Amino acid sequence: MIKQDLLLRAVVPAPVLAAGVFAGGFSPLAWATGVVYGLALVLLTEWGLRRSGRGAFGPADWITFARAVLVGCAAALVAAGGFSLGWLVALVGVALLLDGLDGQVARRTGTASEFGARFDMEVDAFLILLLCIQVSHALGLWVLAIGLMRYAFVAASWPMPWLTAPLYPSMARKTVAAVQGVVLVVAVSDLLPFALAFAAVALALASLVWSFGRDVAWLARHRVAPARIITLTRASLRRPLGYGHNQAA
Repeated sequence: MIKQDLLLRAVVPAPVLAAGVFAGGFSPLAWATGVVYGLALVLLTEWGLRRSGRGAFGPADWITFARAVLVGCAAALVAAGGFSLGWLVALVGVALLLDGLDGQVARRTGTASEFGARFDMEVDAFLILLLCIQVSHALGLWVLAIGLMRYAFVAASWPMPWLTAPLYPSMARKTVAAVQGVVLVVAVSDLLPFALAFAAVALALASLVWSFGRDVAWLARHRVAPARIITLTRASLRRPLGYGHNQAA
């Protein structure tokens, strides 16, 4: 069963990533992106499963994996450049529509796990960064702040481990996170005039700064010892609203 699971994870991404390369006009950079992304996806998921003590994907993990493959296809397009925006918007739109479904499936099947939550978080983070890269071509490099903020948060948590403690459930946090994807997709699609797209992305960035700032302030006031964080993180898997910036919201 474990070998079959690994085989599926190794084979399934290939045709989808190849489609992204094809849509990107067989650009060498698109080929390189598709190959590197596919290998990284297989190797990192295998490493994550082994590290968590699990041998195979659960039902929710396969949904996240499907989203990850779509994001990889979109990455090949962005790397190639000069593609039809309709392809990118369609891929990203499906990936965003599937977001949240994996969490619901995990809770309803009783298969929620730290691995699954982290996997979902990393796919979301990379998708947002990918959209920021594309949007930055038109609006400027400042847009990358949206995609890099979560990675800056993770880097800050290395010297300050109290930042990795689970956050309280917050619908505002989840709404802000969802807004980033929607606004960036609209900006990518070129549906709005430059001024409106600029304003919308700027407001999205401002809301993200507010959300991160609020949560960092809360974590600073409620500092938790590293040993206690592990227990709290596992317990928070049962929360209906999931994680925060440092987890998988």
